[in-house]
Amino acid sequence: MTTDRPRWGPLAWRLLLAFVLVALSSVLVLAAAALLGTDRGLAAAEHAERQQTAEQVATAAGAAYAAAGSWTGARPDAAVAIATGAGARLVVRDVDGSPVTGRGHGMPGMSTPMAGALGGGRVDAPVVVSGVTVGAVQLAFGTSTASAAKDVAWGWIALAAAVALLLAVTASWFVSRRIADPLVRLTATAKDIAAGDRSARALLRAPGELGELADAFDHMADQVTRADRARRNLTADVAHELRTPLATLQAGLEELRDGLEPPDVERLTSLHDQALRLGRVVQDLADLTAAENAAVSLRLTDFDLAALIGEVVTAHSARLRAAGIDVHSELTEHIPVHADPDRLHQAVGNLLGNTARYARPGDSVTIRTRSAGGAATIEVADTGPGIPADELPHVFERRWRGRSGAPVPGAGIGLAVVRELVTAHGGTVTAASEPDGGSTFTITLPLKDAGGA
Repeated sequence: MTTDRPRWGPLAWRLLLAFVLVALSSVLVLAAAALLGTDRGLAAAEHAERQQTAEQVATAAGAAYAAAGSWTGARPDAAVAIATGAGARLVVRDVDGSPVTGRGHGMPGMSTPMAGALGGGRVDAPVVVSGVTVGAVQLAFGTSTASAAKDVAWGWIALAAAVALLLAVTASWFVSRRIADPLVRLTATAKDIAAGDRSARALLRAPGELGELADAFDHMADQVTRADRARRNLTADVAHELRTPLATLQAGLEELRDGLEPPDVERLTSLHDQALRLGRVVQDLADLTAAENAAVSLRLTDFDLAALIGEVVTAHSARLRAAGIDVHSELTEHIPVHADPDRLHQAVGNLLGNTARYARPGDSVTIRTRSAGGAATIEVADTGPGIPADELPHVFERRWRGRSGAPVPGAGIGLAVVRELVTAHGGTVTAASEPDGGSTFTITLPLKDAGGA
């Protein structure tokens, strides 16, 4: 498996760039909105404050008017003090709009209207005495007092935007890495497998769908490895099983061709037996290949397992009795399963055929069916010579033949076919043997009501 840290590819950089652009756009929009809102908020607050000051100045000027009875002789000292404290220049006008005071009056803070001073910072307020408007005050403010506040606010907003952008870029880098690294690793593993390294696996722990993709990829790699191994094993099986009968046929035919042996019945019968052996080997290998592919070729249907096993026993009874083996059956009535009856017929038939080859004349075989705990069970138990304890773990292996099976004809793959067929149905098959003889093969299948449908 590839152990080097995966390098970032174009996808990772594109993801990072996309995330950064989105983050930058979001930060800029939020910063602009914050600046605009702050500017308007400060401007509104400043205007409200100036308007309040103008109203206070108008109230003070009205009090001076009331005290003098008119604008003549009125001394709005309090109004001037309030305006001066607010940093504004004061102009008082009468009801006709004429200035009440001017520079010549010597009143500090009072001035005549000037275009420069009464610009955008001017605030007006009416002077009302006893419910009657007697004039107005105008305040001309200088530099906006909100400028400094705006500068401070803008500085904090800029700092917050920079921090947010940094965090967004960091998060974007982390997310891009979490997405891109598994894909880079999967790509590298796929290239390793394509290059011939069948042991390469991604072995990734990624979040969400990426983790599921990695697990599915490794599972697919396992399936490919098993299929490749099966192909290699099949090739080895064919070479191994066909080598001896082909060599015998070749030698016999060469002897007949060269006139070293007469073409009598005995010689031709021997060659015919070798041809039959070749046919059996080819058929066994075909059965094994079909069994290994059974999961994709099963024709599932609902049927009674006990009735099917009864048919299998009937079909093989003649062969078993011809071998001197007594046949007994203990079949439970109605065991519903959802399976391929032809494949199960073949699997149980292989077990009975195995008994016919290895059991001795006078032995017996008992076939039982039962259902319990949501599972259907098939047992094929014989009183034959049994299987040595050290050979039991290998009985379902391909081309395995124990010490007692050496003189028995066959390719040694009958039980491997049984295992493949049962496994394809989601079941299990086991073998057991007693020290004093006898073997029991047990097939377990899910019942229809237990999830087999």
